[in-house]
Amino acid sequence: MITLNDLHPAKGSTHKSKRLGQGIGSGNGKTSGKGNKGDKSRTGGGVRPGFEGGQMPLTRRTPKRGFNNYRFAKIFQTVNLDVLEKKFDAGSEIDFEVLYKAGIIKKKLPVKILANGELTKSFKIKAAAFSASAAKKIEAAGGTHEVA
Repeated sequence: MITLNDLHPAKGSTHKSKRLGQGIGSGNGKTSGKGNKGDKSRTGGGVRPGFEGGQMPLTRRTPKRGFNNYRFAKIFQTVNLDVLEKKFDAGSEIDFEVLYKAGIIKKKLPVKILANGELTKSFKIKAAAFSASAAKKIEAAGGTHEVA
């Protein structure tokens, strides 16, 4: 039986950290392995991420053409029907607040209901959006859906 006082790391898996600047005899004294002078030897020295020594950086060299929908895209949190089936009783009224309190959604973003899973209970669901197949499944189970 192993007890807490028997636990130790595997042999060779731990190393002592290199102690820099501890005198000439240490092999890493004086300049602490940073060489002499220059930007990289200074505290906080070095160049910013993406800097290529004055050469035009990759992010600026690559062509940027065409339309990108990112700024205009509607971002939803998605909730599948199988999650609602598990969490709620038949006849429940489900809206943003109920989903948030139940811990199904975490962010304050609009909710879209998707059709993954089977639905046997009837719910009254209010959400920002529904997939077409989710709306059909809700109606087929005897429930109602409302875009809020």
